[in-house]
Amino acid sequence: MMRNRQLHLFERQDEAESRDASLESLLSQDLDFHSETGAYASHDFHPFPAKFPPQLPHKFITALTSPGEIVLDPMMGSGTTVLEAFLCGRQGIGIDIDPLALKISSVKATPLNVKHVLEMGHEILKRARIAVTQERSDLKTKLEKRWDHRTRQFVDYWFTRDTQLELMALINEIEKIPDVVMKRFFEVVFSGIIITKSGGVSLALDLAHTRPHRAKVVLKATPMKRTNNAADASSRRHRHETKMLRSALLEFERRFKQNLGGLVKLAQSSLLPRFLYGNAQDLPLLDASVDLIVTSPPYASNAIDYMRAHKFSLVWMGYSIDELGRKRKEYIGGEATTDFQFEELPHATAKVVADIADRDRKKGRALHRYYSEMTRILREMYRVLRPGKIAIVIIGSSVMRGRDTETPMCLAEIGRALGFHVPKIGIRQLDRDRRMMPVGSRPNLNSPIQQRMHEEYVIGFRKPDILSTHPRRRR
Repeated sequence: MMRNRQLHLFERQDEAESRDASLESLLSQDLDFHSETGAYASHDFHPFPAKFPPQLPHKFITALTSPGEIVLDPMMGSGTTVLEAFLCGRQGIGIDIDPLALKISSVKATPLNVKHVLEMGHEILKRARIAVTQERSDLKTKLEKRWDHRTRQFVDYWFTRDTQLELMALINEIEKIPDVVMKRFFEVVFSGIIITKSGGVSLALDLAHTRPHRAKVVLKATPMKRTNNAADASSRRHRHETKMLRSALLEFERRFKQNLGGLVKLAQSSLLPRFLYGNAQDLPLLDASVDLIVTSPPYASNAIDYMRAHKFSLVWMGYSIDELGRKRKEYIGGEATTDFQFEELPHATAKVVADIADRDRKKGRALHRYYSEMTRILREMYRVLRPGKIAIVIIGSSVMRGRDTETPMCLAEIGRALGFHVPKIGIRQLDRDRRMMPVGSRPNLNSPIQQRMHEEYVIGFRKPDILSTHPRRRR
């Protein structure tokens, strides 16, 4: 009996080592995907900062799961992992705390009747155009009643009056749609004309990179005529201050037709994804219920401030500036540390935090908050994964006061302390134009943001086959 038990344990150990070797091999392969496009299916429905290429989750989903198994992204952002799980015939689950992320993700992975969507889109545009040309006084009244004082100030600062009227005409028609799923599709179309990689209908520049500033020069949407080299030089000097303002109605029509094309490519499936509002530090899932996790957590210290951009469209969907400000404080990677519950960190991670705290106490506390949040997130990921299953975490490092935060090393150390095996950390080189990172078009070695945006890390965490003694909560 004892001999059989020992043989069984040796077999389990050999199997675990084989899984670690397979994961290590997978993480050693090409993870850049620079030559491949991510503009297929509905992946390009809406711009989103720091969105990884769909080929990345696809690689792990197809290699590490079978059809019908459950794939989770507990910080899903624009839903790239969940959509890929859906397209691969897996049961995707996406969780996020950001209201716009939830809208975008659910729309991208929800099949709709193309004919009905086409008819509804034409009707929205027709009625909105009538309202702008014939019912302007009514639109003005609705604008005045729509927001509180602070939100009104925000809208007036970032949107011209003519643009406000067009947006009001559009959102007024969208809000009349009785079907919740159809309504959400057009809300995402509407948001996509405000939060764009280039252009957009607000007065903001760099909005998709989450660091907006207001244009100093606003031009009508007509091609600029350049007559000489001096004009070209002037244009180059002022391009970061000048905004070519577009018609919201025309942009809505263009974005609507683009997204309609993505709908055609969405296959019907009985394994429709689940989208849940929630915090990755306290997942609303049962113990040992997930077969794979693929996720990309936020950077530390709000390096990419999602809400700073998302509020530009969310204020049109019923959210006030104050409400969105409160939501932002709940996001992972914030700097507020008052009344925050810090976790005890393992040795090397604690030393990184201490080094930065010696240079800047506030930054040190913010980093301690981030690694405390990531400790709770990794603990929850460990809890919901089935034994022997894997979590893939794609993360970038940060620089605080000239000191690298060593994020991949620290997360790997935290994961090991929680019971994970971490056989390898892969590295992928960023194509920053496609990753929509908040960086300038020219290299600047003195920029802390650019210093950390050239590569990111892909950490493989494997939960042991034999359950550890770590405490696990039931739901």
